[in-house]
Amino acid sequence: MISNFRKKQAEQLKASFGKLKDESYNFELIERYFRNKDHSTTLQELSDKTCNDLDFDELFMFLDRTNSKVGQQYLYNKLREIPSDSKNVELDEELINQFATDSNFRLQIQTELTKLNHREAYYISTLFQEGYLEPPRWFFVIQLLSFTSILSVLLLPFNLKMFFVLGGVFIINICFHLWNKRNLSSYSDSIPQLLILKRVANKLFQTKNLKRINPLLNESIQTTNQIRNRMLIFKLESKIGGDFQVIFWSILELLKILFLLEPLLLFGVLKRLDSRRKEIEKVFSFVGRIDALLSIASLRKGGDCCIPKIDEENSRMEAREIYHPLIVNCVRNDIEVNDKSILLTGSNMSGKTSLIRAIGINVLTGLTMNTCFAKSMMIPRICIYSAIRISDDLMNDKSYYFEEVLTIKNMIDKSCNAKVSLFLLDEIFKGTNTVERISAGKAVLSALAKNNNRVFVSTHDIELTDLLEKEYELYHFSELVSDKSVDFDYKLKEGKLKNRNAIRILEINDFPELVIKEAMALAEELDRNRL
Repeated sequence: MISNFRKKQAEQLKASFGKLKDESYNFELIERYFRNKDHSTTLQELSDKTCNDLDFDELFMFLDRTNSKVGQQYLYNKLREIPSDSKNVELDEELINQFATDSNFRLQIQTELTKLNHREAYYISTLFQEGYLEPPRWFFVIQLLSFTSILSVLLLPFNLKMFFVLGGVFIINICFHLWNKRNLSSYSDSIPQLLILKRVANKLFQTKNLKRINPLLNESIQTTNQIRNRMLIFKLESKIGGDFQVIFWSILELLKILFLLEPLLLFGVLKRLDSRRKEIEKVFSFVGRIDALLSIASLRKGGDCCIPKIDEENSRMEAREIYHPLIVNCVRNDIEVNDKSILLTGSNMSGKTSLIRAIGINVLTGLTMNTCFAKSMMIPRICIYSAIRISDDLMNDKSYYFEEVLTIKNMIDKSCNAKVSLFLLDEIFKGTNTVERISAGKAVLSALAKNNNRVFVSTHDIELTDLLEKEYELYHFSELVSDKSVDFDYKLKEGKLKNRNAIRILEINDFPELVIKEAMALAEELDRNRL
C-alpha cells in the first residue's frame, strides 16, 4: 500500500511540473511570514497599494508552483522584497537549471517538500516571528504540585497513607491540566510541523549542491535537535488514532495529569524556542528557498520566459516582445527607455493600462525571480511605485481626487531619494477639471522624471503630449473603426495619437443623430479655440 502511494505521488509530481496549481489560496496565512518579517535590508518592500495595482494576488497564483506551505510563504515574501543586489543569483540559477534538467533529483526534492504541504505548516513562522506565552506568576504552584506527586509515589511503598495525598493532589492537578489544554492547543499546529521541517531540512542538507545555500545550516539543525525530546508531547498529541493508540494515550494522559507534565514541558519548550529563533528561521529559509527555486524552474518550464539582464549602473530599460502573463494570447510589444520616460495615449480598452501593468510586473519578477515574460529584457535595479487603481475612501471621508493627491505626493517624495524609481500612472488627476488636470499633470510628471527616475503614464489629454515631448518619449495605441465595429490591435506605436474616435464610437452604438451632430460641432469649435 505504501509503495503504491509513493508511486502515485511520484507520478503526480512529475505531471504537475510546469503546470499551474489547482488549489485554493488562503492569503491571510500565506502573507503571515511576509507581514512579520523585517525588510530593512532590502531595496524595497512592495506596498499593498502597488500590489493592488498590479493584481498581485492573481499574479502570485499564476507564479506559484511550490510544493510546501513553507515554500509558498517564502516565495510570497520573495516577490514582495526587491533585493539590493544580485549576490545569490548565480547559485540560484545553477539550482534552477539542475531542477529543470535532472528529473530524478527534482522528484527526490519534491517528495521531501510535500511533507510540509499541510495547512498547519503555515504556522511554523510564528515560532520565530511572534511572541510566546509567558508562564503565570503562580507557576511555582504547578512545580510544587508536580514535586508533591513525585514524592508521594516514591513514599507510597513505605507509607500507604500517601495514597490519599496522591489522590488529593491528582484531583487538584486535573484543574491545572485542563487549564493548560488551551495553552497547548495554541502550539499544536506549529510545533509538530517544526519537527517535520527539521527532518526535511536535514534530508535536503545531505545533498551537496543544496548544502551550498547555507553551509553552516547543520549548526541550526543540531540546535533544534536539542529540544526535540521535549517537543515529543506535541507529536503525540497530533497523532491520536486507532484503538491501541487511544488506550496508550489514556494511560499517558493520567500520567501527565498526575505529574503535570504538559504545563512543565510546554513552558520549558517555549523558553528554549524563544532563545533559538534565529536558528529556526535559518532552517525555514533554507527549505523555503529550495522550494521557491523549484517553483521558478516549473514556471519557466510551462511558460515563455527569459532571464533579464540587470543593469546595476544605469536606468535604461529595453524589452523585446514583452507581454502581460495573466492575459491569454496577449499581444507582445517592444519598448526602449533611454534618457526619457514614456507617455502613452490612446482610447479606452486600447491596451494602455495593460502595458503599464506588464512593465511593472516584468520589472518586479525580473528583480525578484530573475525571470521576465518577454523574448529579452534589460532592466535597472529600481523601486516600483504606482497610481493605477484609485478609489474613494468613504470610511475615511476621502474623495477619489484626494486619494490620488496623497498617492502622487508620496511618489514625489520618493522621486527625490537616492534610489532610482519606476513610477506607473494611469490617467493622472482624472478626478478634476481639464485646465487644472493638464497643468498639475505636466508639473508632476516633469518632477517625477528627474533624478534618473523612469515614468510610464497614460493619458487622454493630447495637450500633455505637446507639453512633455522634451522629457517623455511619446507612444500610442490606436483602433480601427468600421461602419459597425471597433477593432483593437493592441500594438504599441511611436508618436502621439492623432485620430480621435470617441464620437464615432457613439455613432456606431446608435446614439441619436442630434447628439452626434452637436458633439461633433462642439469638438470642432474647441479644436479651433485651442489652436
